[in-house]
Amino acid sequence: MRILHTMLRVGDLDGSIRFYTEVLGMQLLRRKDYPEGKFTLAFLGYGDEAANTVLELTYNWGVDHYDPGTGFGHIAIEVDDVYRATEAIKARGGRIIRDAGPMNAGSTIIAFVADPDGYEIELIGAR
Repeated sequence: MRILHTMLRVGDLDGSIRFYTEVLGMQLLRRKDYPEGKFTLAFLGYGDEAANTVLELTYNWGVDHYDPGTGFGHIAIEVDDVYRATEAIKARGGRIIRDAGPMNAGSTIIAFVADPDGYEIELIGAR
């Protein structure tokens, strides 16, 4: 068994795809409209779905906003250098919500960035 994907509902699919591809460097792996269900799915990631966990963005046609909710925590992405990654994300227009530094009660270097819908993405230094 393995984790296939994390699904997020988004209010602006094109804006979210731009964020995850241009700001976080993912690739758009596939996108499909479902006219009968009035929704579109887009799958993004850092490699092929057959070997990597990916992100599924769900856009329900006509819904332009979701609140992140209290149950969802974050998506975690490993990066080589959290400090450099946050600077690069800022330069590409990303919104850092916690600057790079040691985690609470630990020494692992982390940072947080928010996507266009307010979902949090944790950047964790490579181990």
